[in-house]
Amino acid sequence: MATLSPPPASENVSRPEILSRGRLLFLLGTIALLAICVAFTWTTRGAMANLPFLGGGSANRGHARADETIVDLSPWQTAQALAALAVSAEEGEYAREAERLADHEVDQAFASALRQAGTEHPVLTGAALTLSHKVAQLQKTVEEDQQHLQNLTRAANPSTKPKAGEPIPSANDLDVAKAQLGLDSDELSDAQRDLARASGDRRTRIQQELNTHEAAMSKYDAQVRSGGEVAVLSARHYNTLAGRVRAWFQQRSRYQLLQQAMSRAQAGVSALTAEHNLLEAQANAGSSPGGSEDLASLKSRSTQRQILSIYDDRIETEQQLATTYRKWGDQVLLQHRIVVHLILQSFAMIAFILICVILGDALLIHWMERPVLDRRRMQTLRTILGLGSRMTGALLILLVVFGAPQQMSTVLGLATAGLTVALQAYILAFFGWFVLMGKNGIRVGDWVEINGVGGEVVEISLFRTTMLETGNWTDKGHPTGRRVTFINNFAVSGQYFNFSTTGQWLWDELSVSIPTSDDTYALIECIHKAVLKETADETRLAEQEWKRVTRKNGLSQFSASPAVNLRPAGAGIDIVVRYVTRASDRFEVRNRIYERVIEVLHKPLTLPRERPDASDPQGIPALTETAWS
Repeated sequence: MATLSPPPASENVSRPEILSRGRLLFLLGTIALLAICVAFTWTTRGAMANLPFLGGGSANRGHARADETIVDLSPWQTAQALAALAVSAEEGEYAREAERLADHEVDQAFASALRQAGTEHPVLTGAALTLSHKVAQLQKTVEEDQQHLQNLTRAANPSTKPKAGEPIPSANDLDVAKAQLGLDSDELSDAQRDLARASGDRRTRIQQELNTHEAAMSKYDAQVRSGGEVAVLSARHYNTLAGRVRAWFQQRSRYQLLQQAMSRAQAGVSALTAEHNLLEAQANAGSSPGGSEDLASLKSRSTQRQILSIYDDRIETEQQLATTYRKWGDQVLLQHRIVVHLILQSFAMIAFILICVILGDALLIHWMERPVLDRRRMQTLRTILGLGSRMTGALLILLVVFGAPQQMSTVLGLATAGLTVALQAYILAFFGWFVLMGKNGIRVGDWVEINGVGGEVVEISLFRTTMLETGNWTDKGHPTGRRVTFINNFAVSGQYFNFSTTGQWLWDELSVSIPTSDDTYALIECIHKAVLKETADETRLAEQEWKRVTRKNGLSQFSASPAVNLRPAGAGIDIVVRYVTRASDRFEVRNRIYERVIEVLHKPLTLPRERPDASDPQGIPALTETAWS
């Protein structure tokens, strides 16, 4: 029973590797790098909260810089950050209005904080009580120094009469009094700061923050800010699709920031309203129904009412600030629609260019169907025109997307360098044409060999040289029928050989077989004379031309006389005749020589027969020695 051979094992079948070891290691390394970047991006995501309002919500209000300031500066910080994003005149107006309102709100916050801090009277104990006594003593000392300086100044005045027994102070006494007053004032200021820090009094720190804010506002107001153009005119600066898409994303981000700022302003209104209501309830609860209140209570209630008035102003300011942000956002939406309109125009332009390219290709195909040119030329022309239309369309689309290049000098330099590298062969071909047209170049009709291909030159154009190929030098006048075209850079970077002379001379040969007989040498002499007679004119002209060349260059003389060589053959002797002839007359001269040889072979010999000298190693008689030299 026949058995089937088992199939080959699967492990013996070679499978191509999808990823080599090097590529696999590179892929794993890239994946690890991507994972590290994503992890660090997640851990540093808080860096995007550089604007004070990105946190959003009322819970974060007052905590943007809570670790640095007592008074909430976030309204001003928000308005200042958003003002830098304004791109049109309308947005600039809203930005300035937001800055004014935010600055006013912060000023009112400082006023409220100072008044509220003035109502606080903490109980002093320990070091704070000691510092309080020291401050009171220093205040009294400073007052005494001021009174003493006033008395010295009055006494030193010439118009004032000194009292009896009172000495007249000198200039040195006045300087000492002023220095003492400054020293005591500095000590008092330091003691007051120590007391504020020990007792928890916030007035000094609030005052410092107010001074810092006013200095920053003075510096900010000193900066000149232009209003910019209106929205419709500013949109004209987005001339490219890339710029319009970039502006679209920027407007989207700016609108989101404005919405967050508006939400924070509304949250501020709610927070301030709650604080106002709480303070009002405390003020109403502290009032006595009988109306008998001491002076301190009345002053405290008056301060509370002032703070409530400030809260009302701050609430109104926050409401106006929220309204300003809402109007600013509406303006951004309007500009957003303008940019969307411009983006649609760009896409419409791109679609129009694509339609023109497609219709152009269709018209080109329809026009190429007419049998006007050769099929191969039509196909080449169709390819060139189709590629040109597509490249033109691609260039126009790039101009729509990115616009014209701005740095024209840089672009032209790079383009020139690129074209020089890409068109290096054509540049060398152009200069090679001048070399070929020179004295030692080539001409139409010359026999040349260019990079190993031989033939006769039929055309020399500005960039190309065309020749009619021949097989080898013995086949001159027998072209292969192929036209060979070279770029002219071979004259500079390649090699070419010119084998031409003025008369286009070449050595041709013919072979005749004759049987061996007693008349062989006489027959050879007759053939030699016939060849000399038929090629006498060509031989004379060739020698004259060669003599001019050799005489000019100081070279040896060349002979153009025909030569006859004998070659033994199995049936007799082969007579090989070599002679000079023009390339154009080669076949005509060969036919005439053959006719003369046939006549010689068929005519009876009239020359005396001579035997070759036995001492002659070649067996050639002296009579014909010159014939086969």
